[in-house]
Amino acid sequence: MLFISTFFSIHACVGCINFAGSSYCNLNNINIAATRSGRTILGKPEWNVVVTNNCNCAQSQIKLQCQGFQTTEIVSPSILSIQGDTCILINGNPLKGSASVSFSYAWDRPYFFRPLTSHTTC
Repeated sequence: MLFISTFFSIHACVGCINFAGSSYCNLNNINIAATRSGRTILGKPEWNVVVTNNCNCAQSQIKLQCQGFQTTEIVSPSILSIQGDTCILINGNPLKGSASVSFSYAWDRPYFFRPLTSHTTC
């Protein structure tokens, strides 16, 4: 069995910018990795995606670029809500610092999700 791993990452800042003792997060703190699971869904390879907030502060209203995203596997809208060319992660709820959320989809190639916006709460 062949496992293909694709790692797409927007690297975390080494030391988040500090304002009045709190850390400021930005899109550079959102890491997105896609790994082939080895399963096939309706003839398409399945991909596992993990989105991690690499900052100490929570980030909410995380929106990802989803233009052209396709899947033969149902993705729970409570995890990834597709709205046109934009996807909203976990219904806009906060992703705590150092926390991750994951989902799976099935398509011929990995899709490279890119963070567009988020709001930081420290």
